[in-house]
Amino acid sequence: MLTVVAFIVALGLLIAVHEYGHYRVAVACGVRVLRFSVGFGHTLYSWKPKRQHPGQDTEFVIAAFPLGGYVKMLDEREGPVAPEERHRAFNTQPLRSRAAIVAAGPIANLLLAIALYTAVNWIGVEEPVAKLARPVAASLADQAGLRGGELVSRAGFDGELEAVQSFEDLRWRITRGALDGRDITLEVAGGGGGQTREIVLPLSRIGAKDADAQMFRKIGIVAPLTRPEIGEVMAGGAAERAGLRSGDVVRSVGGTAIVDGQQLREAIRASVDGDQPRAQAWDIERGGQPLRVEVAPEVREEGGARFGRVGAYVGAPPEMVTVRQGVVDGVWRGVVRTWEVSALTVRMLGKMLIGEASIKNLSGPLTIADYAGKSASLGLTQYLVFLALISVSLGVLNLMPLPVLDGGHLMYYLWEGLTGKSVSEAWMERLQRGGVALLLVMMSIALFNDVTRLFG
Repeated sequence: MLTVVAFIVALGLLIAVHEYGHYRVAVACGVRVLRFSVGFGHTLYSWKPKRQHPGQDTEFVIAAFPLGGYVKMLDEREGPVAPEERHRAFNTQPLRSRAAIVAAGPIANLLLAIALYTAVNWIGVEEPVAKLARPVAASLADQAGLRGGELVSRAGFDGELEAVQSFEDLRWRITRGALDGRDITLEVAGGGGGQTREIVLPLSRIGAKDADAQMFRKIGIVAPLTRPEIGEVMAGGAAERAGLRSGDVVRSVGGTAIVDGQQLREAIRASVDGDQPRAQAWDIERGGQPLRVEVAPEVREEGGARFGRVGAYVGAPPEMVTVRQGVVDGVWRGVVRTWEVSALTVRMLGKMLIGEASIKNLSGPLTIADYAGKSASLGLTQYLVFLALISVSLGVLNLMPLPVLDGGHLMYYLWEGLTGKSVSEAWMERLQRGGVALLLVMMSIALFNDVTRLFG
């Protein structure tokens, strides 16, 4: 139920803000707005405010199909317009006004993202400290000399290092670097390495196309440092059969000393021989007393690879830090984060078009609904971050030069500005058909990815 409510709230807010951008600029330009609709299809509820802007008599509508919305304006191309109202028609407006009205929707989404990121910066969010777990064996981090326990204080590209506020902040920078093919420099302390030192992760080597778990395993930085403690034990799982209990601290597996939760998870994953589980002796500590148990994991398969699972939450909660910004710095960081997410989205779309990134990165309504529910369950700030991310995606997507989107109409206006002639009706119809076809293909791919990701 939470997933449904969170999804509906997210869609309603983002669509309403997008359409309000169109509506507000249209009113400011003197265009008469006939209808403001959130959703398509059958009208669920409609009203006309008693107090409206001069010259306006707009009907506001909430419709049954929530995946979109529209602002219907007076336009001679869509019906007869009285001579005395012609100056209020959209099609009679100067080029700059029409372009401003069309661009206002995506811009409203980007401004909403800035506001949401700013709110999160002001409220503050609890995130794991940027203290690294033991890296995945043979990964970039392992080869660079990281051994686990290091605290990352600064990170950056091309020698320009900036303070790292949390593990999530570090993970975001690594994601950007991997997808852009840029090496990242980390300034770390601890972890048996003595004084503060700089480590370079050659992210350009991995040729990342997907920001998924496999990418982070290649890099080696998968999770923050946690105590190797057993959490909730699932009924009937391998952990319960072996006699493990919540609160047990694992000291070694198969004779190998275990120092953090990530290392323990890796040891569990590797405890298979082909398609058979490999039973190993675990030395644990329970209530201050040492014990030894025999654990035979269950074998699972994912992406053609087999790995072990024990049916228990592995690793204690990491050390947390509250990340909060001041008034001015919070706004600035909101602007910067919106720009970074927008730029990354554009680059990923471009890479998908030329085949340098996988189309698996496209997500549709099922994935969005799933993330809406998960983020809402984690608290207000996580839900606001989710809303900001989707708002950026909606703004950037609508600026794509597809004829059925706002960006396509802006391309028409660019042509008109350069040539002094509007696009002909015949060409407009051809481009609209092509745009609809391409959009349907993208939506089909996104929906297929959703089904594969959630049920595959």
